[in-house]
Amino acid sequence: MKAEYKGQAHIKILQEIYKRALDIVNKGNLESLFNDVDKVEKAHLKTVVDNFERGRGVLTVLITSLVHKLHNPNQDIRLHQDNLKGGYSGRGIDTKFITPFMKEMGFPAMAESGWLTRSLEQNRPYNFSYPGKITPKELKIAFLFLLDQIQSYNKSAETYLLILFAKLIEHREQKNIDLAKPTNLTISTIINYLKYHFESSYSSRGASRLPTLAIFSIYQCLIKELKRFEGKILVPLEEHTSADKSSGRVGDIEVIDRENRLFEAVEIKHGISINVQLIKDAYEKFKSTPIQRYYLLTTSEKYISDEENISKEIAGILNIHGCQVIVNGIYPSLKYYLRLLGNPYEFINNYVENLRNDTALKYEHKLKWNEIVSSKYEDKLL
Repeated sequence: MKAEYKGQAHIKILQEIYKRALDIVNKGNLESLFNDVDKVEKAHLKTVVDNFERGRGVLTVLITSLVHKLHNPNQDIRLHQDNLKGGYSGRGIDTKFITPFMKEMGFPAMAESGWLTRSLEQNRPYNFSYPGKITPKELKIAFLFLLDQIQSYNKSAETYLLILFAKLIEHREQKNIDLAKPTNLTISTIINYLKYHFESSYSSRGASRLPTLAIFSIYQCLIKELKRFEGKILVPLEEHTSADKSSGRVGDIEVIDRENRLFEAVEIKHGISINVQLIKDAYEKFKSTPIQRYYLLTTSEKYISDEENISKEIAGILNIHGCQVIVNGIYPSLKYYLRLLGNPYEFINNYVENLRNDTALKYEHKLKWNEIVSSKYEDKLL
């Protein structure tokens, strides 16, 4: 009964702070929150905010600590494990209440708990001597500084939590940006836009998903327009974190027939050339299926590394299995496929919708698309 009460208390704190933060954001009073913190605190809070996506573990642990401090003001929240003298189970609170809440609110969240990262799970207090290799370095400093301010100088956990929630709400709403869907683009312009989108520099993970979305988007068009795909079904994309072995899939993109038999598949590589070993690995995945074509596509400009041996391997597979293995670059493939479409805008529409809805992508990946379209990069590429 005691554990249930504690859970209800933590949830109540989360809900109340969130509601207040939402009201502040809706009224446009977000900056007023910083009146209650000094310049140094503000700078360290900004560091946490700037690292919401790549520092999800730190964010989760910090929010757990702040919520628990509001629940139990006498607790030294730097003592984050039960086996530390005077400590508490931060991971348990996070797993049961904080991470589920973060996911429900659409905030950056860990799969299970912030304490499942090596940099944060060490059995040492979160003081300035904490040895965990939290990166970037300024995020580690900010994290430890904010906890120290609460414990050593009696600063307000409530204020910190309000600021973080308000900024998280703002961050979430920024993700829901209107994505541009330009019309009447030439095929060469579309390829240029995609090339820049795939190969731009990003601070967060997810960019390797973009070529997969592009090929999936073109298949959404081809499946409706080409006679070859009559009666065939395009299988929805797996989550970006799903491995082929665990999911049972043979490629990133799959087409099946009405009897649920594999018809065609595509494996996509980002920035690496296709070699003989990759072809052998692919064959191991599809050799027991009746697949007719298997594509290995890459964004690498040099898309094959050993043409002679690759050709021999492909010929051997065709002779033994009957599947035609096709190796090519992403951009030549897209250019060819776009020429087959009645209206290339259908591809743009699909790509933007997939970009909007894919959970592996971050705000910066979506923002970059708009920047590319609005800046007319077609004259600066390829």
